[in-house]
Amino acid sequence: MPAKDKLVIWPLYFDSDRSRGQGRMVCYAEGVSNPTLDDIIAAAIRSGLDPEVERDKRHPKSWHESAGRILLPKREPKSQVLKRIAKNLKVRRR
Repeated sequence: MPAKDKLVIWPLYFDSDRSRGQGRMVCYAEGVSNPTLDDIIAAAIRSGLDPEVERDKRHPKSWHESAGRILLPKREPKSQVLKRIAKNLKVRRR
């Protein structure tokens, strides 16, 4: 378990191919198709965040996929952090 002062961010939060029930946490328009952990790391860095990478972790809803996750310091609400990362993720994909 990560420390309580960290936000856990999984790549599936931004996957537009998944439904909200499957784990997507941003709106469909802000998501991208099949984001990788490296995409999320780059978007987090561009957002001015300092990600801590854990490549060997698996999300409980998709335990069969080894997608990894990042941990971020909890300085603002998770929803705002996700929107900042999603905005920069879209920029990278263009």
